[in-house]
Amino acid sequence: MSKFSLPPPGQSVSQMLPGASGGIQTAISMPADAVRGVCVVCHPHPLYGGAMSNKVVYALATTAQRHGFAALRFNFRGVEGSEGTHDLGRGETDDTVQLAQTLLEQRPGLPLLLAGFSFGSFVALKAAARLKPALLALVAPPFKYFESEPRPAHPGCPWLVLHSTDDEVVDYESTRTGLMRYSPQPELVTLQGAGHFFHGKLREIQTAMSGWLIRNGFQA
Repeated sequence: MSKFSLPPPGQSVSQMLPGASGGIQTAISMPADAVRGVCVVCHPHPLYGGAMSNKVVYALATTAQRHGFAALRFNFRGVEGSEGTHDLGRGETDDTVQLAQTLLEQRPGLPLLLAGFSFGSFVALKAAARLKPALLALVAPPFKYFESEPRPAHPGCPWLVLHSTDDEVVDYESTRTGLMRYSPQPELVTLQGAGHFFHGKLREIQTAMSGWLIRNGFQA
């Protein structure tokens, strides 16, 4: 793996970066103008076809990029070119933390945005407890995964959650109940008719996230 450096403004690069226990396949896209933050986006469950090419993951990353973030997507261990094997969210969290730290080494002092979709939301919330991000954006977070381990503490930052009431994979009411245990509660954007995979509804994700970023000081 070659030495890592961020690509020029407006450009993207695919590169293998060191994870906690092996190489991790990444794709990072730069904003057209000055970098105002760094973003790491986590994808859905790797055992059910999840990868960094997922359209919701891509929508989260490109929205962050438009608002001035250097946005990194990556494949969890064992997915496509990433080394290692699935580790039930444990090793995936370690990799997320290491990749975020790699980005922050390139731009010390900039705010970190963590984002995730489905299983990736579970990982991002776990990683937030260690990284203390400036912002956290989750889509359809599966709180059922926390039934067998301690629920992470509040991330201590502005927190956006998007979920559709007709989600057939992650129960909406379970998410709403799980979020009520936190104080202050995150901003919950409730959608209808998007299901779990948001077919034809990516614009709603982008609009909600864009407005939230603007309210938190990141103009497009």
